[in-house]
Amino acid sequence: MIGADLEKQSGRRPRALQAILLGGVIAGALDITYACVHSYIRRGTKPITILQSVASGALGRNAFEGGAKTAALGLAFHFLIAFIAAAAYYFASRALRFMVTQAVISGILYGVCVYLFMNCVVLRLSAIHVTTWPWSYPKSVLIGGLLIHMFGIGLPIALAVRWGSRER
Repeated sequence: MIGADLEKQSGRRPRALQAILLGGVIAGALDITYACVHSYIRRGTKPITILQSVASGALGRNAFEGGAKTAALGLAFHFLIAFIAAAAYYFASRALRFMVTQAVISGILYGVCVYLFMNCVVLRLSAIHVTTWPWSYPKSVLIGGLLIHMFGIGLPIALAVRWGSRER
């Protein structure tokens, strides 16, 4: 709470909610766009299937039989995850100020952390129980996944948090 007390005393009021929403919307939009475009080019997979695959993390294989409803649920889950990632960065940056002052490098590194957490923890614990480690993915999938997480998720979240941390 020391950081919050200092912000009250100095008159600084960070725009936490705005930073989290902005970072989450930008990161979520860039990531799902990348996933849809990459999957369509690589395998001809339609966006509805990509969104259903997100929902399959909670619903399992049944998500692919739910049509537009499970696709919409997948999109909601996707943005929920993006907002959680943005909130986690924001709250960590209250204690680790370099995440604000060095937003570019911190955001890129955060993107790598998000990638590893999603692929090594979340997908393994989900209803689809992914067992393949990300470093076993085809190189184009691994590199593309890392790049979108670094520059399309971590960096926009970090820049939004830096913006939201400015004095007003």
